[in-house]
Amino acid sequence: MNEELQFIIDSTLESMSSAIEHLETELLKIRAGKANPVMLSSVMVDYYGSPTPLSQVANVSTPDARTLSIQPWEKALLTEIEKAIMNANLGFNPMNNGESIIISVPPLTEERRKELAKMAKAETETAKVSIRNARKDANNEIKKSEVSDDEQKNCEIDVQKHTDAYIKKTHEVYVRKEKEILTV
Repeated sequence: MNEELQFIIDSTLESMSSAIEHLETELLKIRAGKANPVMLSSVMVDYYGSPTPLSQVANVSTPDARTLSIQPWEKALLTEIEKAIMNANLGFNPMNNGESIIISVPPLTEERRKELAKMAKAETETAKVSIRNARKDANNEIKKSEVSDDEQKNCEIDVQKHTDAYIKKTHEVYVRKEKEILTV
């Protein structure tokens, strides 16, 4: 295969892979009943005047499946962390015991599980759109390349095969997450 066409396919595969990685990262943020430190990844704490991610000012752990424990590195930050969790609007009620902050993760209702499954589906659709856009960009680049029509057609067929494979991967990732969300 022509070097130029190989470069187009390689960069397309890279784009499609990053779409899958992004999907997996976004799905981690959707809680599935079990406590996970990633749930607090969006929390920004006011650390001496500058917004700082919670993970940079405290240790977040999960002592059990329904509890998050936040141990700040400076005791003075306890109230700031508590305020930041409330402001993040995650639906958690932090409890400050003077040493650390404990969050009890409430069990999900059936309605909330369905809502979370819809959110996961939306993220999956976004990933699919991203993959299709990568395909479209690749096909445009292939048409611009100065190679024979046969080589262009073969390359477009290769790009379509990769697109189908990545779309299938997004579906597999979604099915796994949906099962995790809907399992009580």
